[in-house]
Amino acid sequence: MVFGSDFKLEWNELKRFEKLSDIQRSIVFYVEDENYYIYLKSIMNELTKIQKINICYVTSSKSDPLLEIQNEKIKSFYIGNGTVRTKFFLNLKADLLIMTMPDLETFHIKRSKVKSVNYVYVFHSAVSTHLIYRKDAFDNFDTILCVGDYQIKEIQERELKYNLNCKKLIKCGYPRLDELIKEYQTFLELNKNYLVENQILIAPSWGENGLIETKGEEIISKLLDSDYKVILRPHPMTIKKSSKIIQKIKDKFVQNQNFKFEQDIRTFDSFFTSEYVISDWSGVAIEYAFTTKKPVLFIDLPKKMRNQEYEKISFVPLEERIREQIGEILSPNDISQLDGKIHFMKKNQDEYSKIIESIYHEIIFNKGNSAEIAVNEILQLMNEQKKSAK
Repeated sequence: MVFGSDFKLEWNELKRFEKLSDIQRSIVFYVEDENYYIYLKSIMNELTKIQKINICYVTSSKSDPLLEIQNEKIKSFYIGNGTVRTKFFLNLKADLLIMTMPDLETFHIKRSKVKSVNYVYVFHSAVSTHLIYRKDAFDNFDTILCVGDYQIKEIQERELKYNLNCKKLIKCGYPRLDELIKEYQTFLELNKNYLVENQILIAPSWGENGLIETKGEEIISKLLDSDYKVILRPHPMTIKKSSKIIQKIKDKFVQNQNFKFEQDIRTFDSFFTSEYVISDWSGVAIEYAFTTKKPVLFIDLPKKMRNQEYEKISFVPLEERIREQIGEILSPNDISQLDGKIHFMKKNQDEYSKIIESIYHEIIFNKGNSAEIAVNEILQLMNEQKKSAK
């Protein structure tokens, strides 16, 4: 069998990782795509810059910018997403593996067969745990850094109902949201005339019932015809899974000076400068509302549901429970009313801001210092792992 250059590179990277001492690979972060680094960034910074701890960063993306990082506290490795990655996980020798990817043990990502590793999950969205995720998405983690009390209650009810091992559920908060709020405040201070009048950002989720896949072209046409400036920011999975639809939209609107296609989801500037966001069931809508304190226009498409049994958990998912409070909901059959809904939100902006602020303070743990909380827990877990090994 002849292997390509990528396989050789991945294999050499794995060998380089495995040659590290136990101390050097005590704390390992893994991302399947460089887009997910933003959810780990503040935790990694707190560990390396404040606590002066050495960490490993393992990525499945060959284009991940952190592979080129010049930081003596961070050792980066590229392992691809095939055979080498499978071997990496099966033979992992680390105290902690921290990741944003759910479904541990469900597909190719397995727990280590050679060492008792503590697997730590960090949320990359503030949504609930039992609707958009598979029913067993978190069952095989040891520790979960929870955004709010609602996630703790959902997970605990599942553990009880299905007789699962109890995980360590940490009252952490949402480091990415803390970071966004700081970035937004800095952005406002540096940009007095930051808001682009009549600019609307479309930032939906992905899937066959997603906004772009079903109503994207119609919504963009309606907004452009109403003299709005439109930024389309698809989920990376939409670009991957629905490339023909994306290409059709780009071909149709690319010549329109009021249309912009945004592919890099690592930047949030378009959220800061846009008057409003249009979404469906995307968790990023919650991030936008809590960051800017502005309402969201939700297109009422079918729920993004990966867990067909989600109603067996008694709690109404957060993204369903608060959407009427943090924005307006529009039927996909009433796209002609888009302009009216946007004007209604403008008229009631102050009232929405008060409601959004109240909900944010009610449901999110450790606002402003969640990364510090996360790191304190990580260091405690690391020490416990080392004591257990002895």
